[in-house]
Amino acid sequence: MNSQNKNIYSVSSLNRAAKSLLETGLGVIWLSGEISNLTVAVSGHWYFTLKDHSAQVRCAMFKGNNRRAGFTPKHGQQVLVRGKLSLYEARGDYQLIVESMAPEGDGLLKQQFEALKCQLAAEGLFSESNKKPLPQIIKRIGIITSSTGAALHDILSILKRRDPRLQVIIYPSQVQGAGSAQSVAAQIQLANARNECDLLIIGRGGGSLEDLWCFNEAVVAYAIFNSQLPIISAVGHEIDVTISDFVADLRAATPSAAAELVSQNKVFVETQLQTLLNRLKQAMSARLQLKSHQHALLKEKLLKQDPKHKLQQQSLQLDELSLRLSHAMKQTLSRQTQKQQQLQSKLSHFSPEQSIHLELQKQSQLKARLQTAMLNKLKQSEMDLQSNIAQLNTVSPLATLARGYAIVKDQKGKVTTDASTLAAGDKITVRLDKGEIKAQVL
Repeated sequence: MNSQNKNIYSVSSLNRAAKSLLETGLGVIWLSGEISNLTVAVSGHWYFTLKDHSAQVRCAMFKGNNRRAGFTPKHGQQVLVRGKLSLYEARGDYQLIVESMAPEGDGLLKQQFEALKCQLAAEGLFSESNKKPLPQIIKRIGIITSSTGAALHDILSILKRRDPRLQVIIYPSQVQGAGSAQSVAAQIQLANARNECDLLIIGRGGGSLEDLWCFNEAVVAYAIFNSQLPIISAVGHEIDVTISDFVADLRAATPSAAAELVSQNKVFVETQLQTLLNRLKQAMSARLQLKSHQHALLKEKLLKQDPKHKLQQQSLQLDELSLRLSHAMKQTLSRQTQKQQQLQSKLSHFSPEQSIHLELQKQSQLKARLQTAMLNKLKQSEMDLQSNIAQLNTVSPLATLARGYAIVKDQKGKVTTDASTLAAGDKITVRLDKGEIKAQVL
């Protein structure tokens, strides 16, 4: 009987054992799903359900983590989360403790970004030893960007203002959407084949992570790495970081900053100082990333023995009691708020402001195009008219009269070209360049 009692669990010990198995069995996992039943507790913690078409799991995200999310999820939103499985011992509920969250589209792109970054770093594409210094004397600059983008306008304006002597060659490229990465890579290869520039600037203006994605693709990274010409990466705003920034020989915070870098007339010592400063920044960044990775590993080991889990369980109990206490008051307010939101949503959905704004933009664009086309048509018609006048003057009999010739007509007004057809005493009319005279044949 005593030997059998050793295999008997209490409910608490069973839940503790199950919790330990869940937390250590899978470790950190990524999970994609749709948000539902989101509740923001008084403590600041988030409680919600992640579901797909056939299953769901309860989740908790504590205040310290959800502050770093950068957004508040909405009901029905598709998200990508990172966390650990756990168990709420008081109820025996299986749940996921979420450590980070991102909208699914951005989250997947960020995962792809980090995966490619690690791959290229392992291949040595980010190594400082492979980076080429900028030439000390720059005479001609190549720019790879959209021919209609604001980035090109900014670069040309700054170069013209700071150093008009610099020659510029533009390699127009698609910088957004399908095929844009291949377009950028092709223009880098073209510039190297022509070998007519001292260095290249590649980039575009700011945008979302998806807008800038062509500069995060492997084909562009390898094209930059294999380039014999030094390349400055100038993509987006100062806070935007792309794979091309790591591979390029130099990163500029913005396209305008790249133009200022290449147009500065600095001495050799200042150029060396800037190069060393960039190398120091990149070395510090790599060192910080390494230490951050080591810190994450140590933190994960510490969590297994950290009393933080017990505090989280107690916090869950407090949040549950707080929710039950405020539930009765929130019901009435929730119904009224829901009605208001439904009415507001309907009003917003049928608002014509956006459609009117778009139509006004189209009208303005069409008006400008019409004016341009009309001016071009008038200029062309005027040129055609002048050309026709010139041709008519060439064959006009009036031009012959102006050179001293005359036209002779008989009494019937018929042009006479043979003197033998006239007899003495015939009256004739002589047409000159200016006026006519009456005469008689002698």
